Amino acid sequence: MQSGRLSDSGPAEPGPRLRSLCGADQAAWASSLSEAEAEAGCFALAVAAVLPAGGSGERMGVPTPKQFCPILERPLISYTLQALERVCWIKDIVVAVTGENMEAMKGIIQRYQHKRISLVEAGVTRHRSIFNGLKALAEDQPNSRLSKPEVVIIHDAVRPFVEEDVLFQVVTAAKEYGASGAIRPLVSTVISPSTEGCLDYSLERARHRASEMPQAFLFDVIYEAYRQCSDHDLEFGTECLHLALKYCHIKAKLVEGSPDLWKVTYKRDLYAAESIIKERISQQICVVMDTKEDEEHVGHRLEEMLKNELNHMKKVTSGKDLQQILLEQCYSFVCVNVMTSDFEETHKLLNMLEESNLSILYPVVVISVHFLDYKSVPFGQTMENLMPIREFAKEVKKRNILLYGLLIYYPQDEQKLKESLRQGATIIAALIKERNSGLTGQLLIA
Repeated sequence: MQSGRLSDSGPAEPGPRLRSLCGADQAAWASSLSEAEAEAGCFALAVAAVLPAGGSGERMGVPTPKQFCPILERPLISYTLQALERVCWIKDIVVAVTGENMEAMKGIIQRYQHKRISLVEAGVTRHRSIFNGLKALAEDQPNSRLSKPEVVIIHDAVRPFVEEDVLFQVVTAAKEYGASGAIRPLVSTVISPSTEGCLDYSLERARHRASEMPQAFLFDVIYEAYRQCSDHDLEFGTECLHLALKYCHIKAKLVEGSPDLWKVTYKRDLYAAESIIKERISQQICVVMDTKEDEEHVGHRLEEMLKNELNHMKKVTSGKDLQQILLEQCYSFVCVNVMTSDFEETHKLLNMLEESNLSILYPVVVISVHFLDYKSVPFGQTMENLMPIREFAKEVKKRNILLYGLLIYYPQDEQKLKESLRQGATIIAALIKERNSGLTGQLLIA
C-alpha cells in the first residue's frame, strides 16, 4: 500500500526494532521512562498516530461527514490534527480518508499548514481504515515512505480536545503493558433488553467504564492483531483494545481520561465544541494604546473597565512589543484611539496581523475604539470619518480577521463617562466572546 506524505519534514528516524510480542512476556523488554525524559515531555521512543476519518456521520444528520463539518469556518478534523501536532514526540500522523474526500483532505492540510501528515485510503469500516493506516507504517509494505514506530496511537478524528498529558500516559503505559486506552466513568446505566423488548439485565455502573480515545499499542502487537483479525471482527468490531486481547492476549492498561475526551457525534455537539474553542481563544486580549500624553488616562480607564468586565481573561497592554504578543498567539485585540477618527493605528495593527499569519487557525478579533469630543466634532462628520471601517472589515475578513468599530463620546461629566466606559467594556467583552462574523464592519456606540 502506498501512502501520500504531505509534510515539509522528513520521515521519523527509525527507532530500535521490536521482536514479535503477541503472547510473549514483555516484562524483560519494557522499562519506564527516565525522570529527565518525563520532565522534558519528549523522549526517544518512536511514536506515530493513526486517525481513522472515513466515517459518513449518519448520526450527525447532515450531508457532510462530521469530521469535515465547520467550526468557526474551519473543519473539525483540522482541530484534531492541531492537537496531535502540538506534541513534539509524535513523529508521523497517518489519516485514513475515503477516496472521494482525499482531495478535500489535501486542501485542509495545505490551507491550515498541517505538518507530519500522511494520507491513506480508508476502508469500508472503522477497523479496516485503522488497518490501512497501520499498513502504511509497517516495514513489510512496498513503497512505504514512513518508518515503523515502536508505539502507535489510535485516535478519533472527531475528538479535537485531546491533551498531551493523556497521550503521554497511554503511550508510556503501552510501552510497559503492550496496550493502553483512556476510559471515563459511565454517565448512564447500561442495560440489555431481551428479544421481547423487556429488560434482561443491567450492569452495575460503578464497576464499568466507557472506553474512550486515545488508545496506544506497541506497534507489533496491534499490527499482528489486525493481521490475524477475522472478517467478522473487521466488519462489525469497534474496540481496538479487544483485538489486542483476543488475538495477542494483551491485557490493556486503562488510564483515567479527562472530560475533554468526548466525541463530536450529534449536531448539538458541534455547537458545544464551538463554544469551547471560543472560550479558549478568548482567554487573552491585547490592548493597543494610541494616546497623547495628556489624554492617556482615558484609554487606561477603559482598560481598567475591561479588566473588571473580562476578569476571566489575561490582560496584555502593549504597543511597545506587539511582535512578542503575536508570538504568544493572542487572538483578541483592542486598538484604542483617543481624540482621533482616523484608522492609522488600526491599519498598522491589521498589517502586522496579516503578516504574522496568526489568523490561519482561528478568527482574530480587532476592535477599533475611538474617543471623540462630541462638542467640537459634529456627529455627521464623525460618522463620515469612521464609515471606511466597512470596507476595511470586508477586506480583512477574507483573511479571517474580524474588525469592529466602537465609538465612545468624550469629554462627558464623570458619571456619564464612567457609564460609557462600562458599556464600552461590555460591548467589547461580547464581541470577543461571540466572534460574530455578521457584525464585522459595524460601528457600535457606547
